[in-house]
Amino acid sequence: MENMLSGVARVVVSGVGAITSQGGSAEAFWDGVRAGDVAIRPVRGLPMDGYQTRIGGEVTATARPAHRYTTDDGVREPSVDFALVAAEEAVRATGLTPGSDIPAERWGVAYGTCNGGWRSAEHALRAKAAGEEPDWQRYTLVPPQAAAEALSAAFGLKGPVFSVNTACASGAHAVAHALEVIRAGRADAMLVGGSDAFTETAFAGFSSLESLSGRPAAPYSKDRSGLSLGEGSGMLVLLSAQAAGRLGAPVLAEVRGYGLSADGYHPTAPHPEGAGAARAIGGALASAGLAPADVRYINGHGTGTPKNDSAESNAVRLALGEDAEKTALSSTKSMVGHLLGAAGAVEGIATVFALRDQLAPPTAGFSETDPQCGLDPIPGIGRPMALDAALSNNFAFGGANASVAYARPGAPFDEPLAGAPDDVVVTGFGALTAAGDSPEALWQAYADGTRPGAEEDGLRVARAVFDPDAAGTRKERRRMDRLSQLAIAACRAALAHAGVLGAGERAETGVVLGTGIGPVESNEAFFLPVLTGGPALGNPGIFPNTVYNAAAGQVAMALGVKGPTSTLTSAHAAGAAALGVAYDLLRSGRADRVVVPAVDAFSPAALDGYRSIPLFGPVSGRRYTLAEAGIALVLERSQAARERSATVHAVVRSHATASDALGVGRWHRSGAGVERAMRAALADAGLTPPELAEVWANAAGLAAADRPEQAALDRVFDGATTVVRTPKRTLGEPVGAGAQLAAVLAIGSWQRGLSRGPALINSSSLGGTHTSIVLAPAPTSERESAR
Repeated sequence: MENMLSGVARVVVSGVGAITSQGGSAEAFWDGVRAGDVAIRPVRGLPMDGYQTRIGGEVTATARPAHRYTTDDGVREPSVDFALVAAEEAVRATGLTPGSDIPAERWGVAYGTCNGGWRSAEHALRAKAAGEEPDWQRYTLVPPQAAAEALSAAFGLKGPVFSVNTACASGAHAVAHALEVIRAGRADAMLVGGSDAFTETAFAGFSSLESLSGRPAAPYSKDRSGLSLGEGSGMLVLLSAQAAGRLGAPVLAEVRGYGLSADGYHPTAPHPEGAGAARAIGGALASAGLAPADVRYINGHGTGTPKNDSAESNAVRLALGEDAEKTALSSTKSMVGHLLGAAGAVEGIATVFALRDQLAPPTAGFSETDPQCGLDPIPGIGRPMALDAALSNNFAFGGANASVAYARPGAPFDEPLAGAPDDVVVTGFGALTAAGDSPEALWQAYADGTRPGAEEDGLRVARAVFDPDAAGTRKERRRMDRLSQLAIAACRAALAHAGVLGAGERAETGVVLGTGIGPVESNEAFFLPVLTGGPALGNPGIFPNTVYNAAAGQVAMALGVKGPTSTLTSAHAAGAAALGVAYDLLRSGRADRVVVPAVDAFSPAALDGYRSIPLFGPVSGRRYTLAEAGIALVLERSQAARERSATVHAVVRSHATASDALGVGRWHRSGAGVERAMRAALADAGLTPPELAEVWANAAGLAAADRPEQAALDRVFDGATTVVRTPKRTLGEPVGAGAQLAAVLAIGSWQRGLSRGPALINSSSLGGTHTSIVLAPAPTSERESAR
């Protein structure tokens, strides 16, 4: 257990928990699927009139967590209930006590979801349509980060906390990003997984795409007719192997590695040859130190739709070569349905149990081989197999692909080599804000003290200014929402500034997007007609844009960036979380460069939500501006930048995230979490507070958030002459884009000679998640290398 993977820390699965249509525990789920039992039945919890099907993998077990997350017990969000129930089981299974066996500051949360708390949004929108005022807590439960912060509070976890939303691959992405957190030494333990509950939007949306089956899904079978939706949650506790050995914690499996990629092909359909998915599978094998022959079982994405199943089969053949014919590929979705953002976590648990019990679960409902698929689906019941390693595949809307490699503890594999960590530099940036469509316009507005925006029914709102043609032609924009247009335009400007526009695929460029409120415009545009006129009014042209990672998928398609992709949804800290994930991907050698946009745009319902929350009342509203923005940075490995003689604008020295662990919408009044994030980022950068030239604060005009940060700054910089800048107090809070805004301004400060030393950038969610990033000026030689 004490071994290291040639400098890469071993990470193990110590405990798991699940709630699915098979029952209220991970073992109940496993007992059902290993036996081939189908738990896809008529849905009772939603009115099902008008949909393409009446069946789904509905949770019928009691989902009543021990931990509370709202002040009113009558206001609950089922996806959060599911996540807490599964997490309680997973933590209990480890035998560990967070905060005792492992310090609270060394234990974090990585949470994946597709729909977030959209069921709460549907309740709120129905209430508004009926002329009622929804309970304001409904709105606070909608963002994916709310569940992550509820999990953090439930167990007192004060380490890195973030949420990821790559639609149907979210749970797998959460595992991948948590693996990097532990390997980087930022945590010893991570509570990881995903959750999704049935929503009217999901049933209406998949019905509009004609993707739902009238009978339980039969993946890979010739007579398959579509997918079955499911709901529930899966949670895993990941530990460093060193911590597990020291504490005597159970070890169920080892997480060996992962692969991520973007298709850059279509909003909903996978690349028919499986090219993008094959890159993800190949990346998982390479990072895990596995050969194709080492993998005898793959828990497949296997949705039951013709295009997805055949594309995945092609991808497995591309990645495994002749060994694919010796590899079993089965789908547990055939027994619990497609759990969307929870699928990667629940199917990861199935893969862990397959290794534990040396038994591969089956594909239920399989009747006849489809030559378009053709691999071994394990029909009937589970099959005993000698398994040392297995993969879990998840592929999503927007072409976000993920494959995670697990291994049996003690399996006899060579240790993969870890590449030498490289510096991460900024080689380009673009900014679309209320000040204009360039970094220069943003700087001028900041220098002039310009306060953009106007009053909109009690809220001050600033709209981003940009030319839609920068996102594509009118035909290309026809099915893009404003969020996607902002993302493409900002990324196009940043890649052009970096000198790599059009070189995305050749250079293995990835895209990691941050968004605080996500595709609210598209969700509202899709659901309101369904609310008033029924499922038949669900628009198939809008539905693909209702997933949070749709904008990242549009960037990949428009600009040809097909490396690792992810979408971080850590509310007002989303852009900072995206920068952190991109930094980790580059440091671990997953890509040469990553474009990192942070994007948010408003809809009427989103602004209604802000207005209803007491924090944004009339007094705060006079001092606070909500601002749209699309701001992108190009991060690059230093070696890759040098090889192409790129101009380097800044060096990313470090990042750190800490949680107050107080729950949804709550900060520690003393600023304890902000202080820990700042001190950790400085320590990782090898700097002391007096060595910093500037702090770009999170402060945006909300006293409840600004005062704790100021208290933390006073303690950290006691007696230092460091300049503290608060640009968001004038320019507005660009929701998830605050870190990117501060980074562009910090670079502008260096370029204009107003500052010459490192800068600290603070970014916080409104639920007590705090990220600090240390950015430093590039060495003079690198700044001038391309001049």
